[in-house]
Amino acid sequence: MKSNVFLLLALLGLFSCEPPPDQFGRLDLKKWRSDRGGCNGIRAAILPDFRAEIQNLKGKRSDTIGDLLGRPDINEIADRNQKFYIYFLEKGPQCDKPGAKSTSRSVAIRMSAIGLATEITFQNGLP
Repeated sequence: MKSNVFLLLALLGLFSCEPPPDQFGRLDLKKWRSDRGGCNGIRAAILPDFRAEIQNLKGKRSDTIGDLLGRPDINEIADRNQKFYIYFLEKGPQCDKPGAKSTSRSVAIRMSAIGLATEITFQNGLP
């Protein structure tokens, strides 16, 4: 009986996972995710498409943002159980030496304590 339950759970897990989408409105997510750290200049090139979808990203859960945009370049913990997902938009010191302090253009997505995207800001380096 236990083996049947385990088999059923394994099958449900296998079929419930679907790959992340390749498009989010105008934004080509496949291109965005392929430019880890903004080192190849792809994110900078598709920045207008990203800006067009900002309002549609707000209110999304943190795991959904991760699925859409890929793992953040920096995941920063903030006060009151908030966090920032930071994605670099251009090549900088972070490309040659991961973890290096960088003042390259970046976008920060603030996640609330309940895991919702509440604010999206652009800056040089970290927020």
